[in-house]
Amino acid sequence: MRGLLIFSGLIFFLWLGRSIIVPLMVAAFLWYLINAIGAYYRKVMPPYTCALRSTKWACRISDWGARILALGTLAVVAYMFITQIQPMFYELAGALPQIQDKLIEFCEYVSGRVGIVFDASLMPNITEIGTRLGATAAGFATSIGMVVIYILFMFVEQSTFNKKFSAMITNRRQSRKIRYILDSIDDNMKKYLFMKTMISAATGIMSYIWLRAIGLEFAGVWAFIVFIMNYIPTIGSIIACALPILYALVVEQTLHTPILTAAGLICLQILLGNIIEPRLTGRTLNLSTLAILINLVFWGMIWGVAGMFFSVPLLVATFVITAQFDSTRPIAVLLSADGNIPDKRDDE
Repeated sequence: MRGLLIFSGLIFFLWLGRSIIVPLMVAAFLWYLINAIGAYYRKVMPPYTCALRSTKWACRISDWGARILALGTLAVVAYMFITQIQPMFYELAGALPQIQDKLIEFCEYVSGRVGIVFDASLMPNITEIGTRLGATAAGFATSIGMVVIYILFMFVEQSTFNKKFSAMITNRRQSRKIRYILDSIDDNMKKYLFMKTMISAATGIMSYIWLRAIGLEFAGVWAFIVFIMNYIPTIGSIIACALPILYALVVEQTLHTPILTAAGLICLQILLGNIIEPRLTGRTLNLSTLAILINLVFWGMIWGVAGMFFSVPLLVATFVITAQFDSTRPIAVLLSADGNIPDKRDDE
């Protein structure tokens, strides 16, 4: 009973504090992503930088150089979005009333062919939905300043994490145990976020090339949605494919473009999401598909779309932690895909 009350209280706290916790999670995600990209930049740096890393200051310079390159990479992506994609979103928003009319015409045509009475009042108002999404995006934009401040302080405090950890936990056995758990979470998270970002970016770029080649309007918008939605397991890929396919069905006069849109996007999702990504992340993640879906719904109910976005990283952390304690190892087994879980680090 006590455990249930504590769990309920924790869920209520996470829901109540979502306006503070979600920006912190976004900042942690970007901080992890920058460090992950920086780690790969360090691996591909010229050999002489490794020799220079033998000194303390040279090591710091090399680390900060890699982080600056990682920040530059994200800055280029942000610049491309602001200059290329954002105007397309505004243009699409302006075209929503016309799209609504065409959607009603399309539904009336389909219902007439199958002999069903169509009531236009039951149709969702996509203009209103777009306005709400825009308001949500604007609300998130106001928290960007808080996210940036969080990231800056994370980088400032990053060099003191180990010192603070040693001062906080003086028991050597507990220290080794907790450090092993944190290092495992850190390693798995960086690998997952880096590979997921690379796969999502590749899917988005290839989707853009395909949609431009077949002449579908707002190809940049759909490609950006594909990139973002790929972070949400299963449901995200379905939404990323469904939106441009539905748009093509509504605005195009023939089935030629909708069929090509569906064929291209679905093939890309299968190739990159179901074949290449599992091969690249299979050694990092060993999570049950059912557990991922349940976790997706759980965090979606608490934090909305942001919860869905962070559901897999949170599940990875839960999986690593529960595998390290005898009382929770059965939970780790249930979360795993094949019953194989990480070995427990002894306290000795």
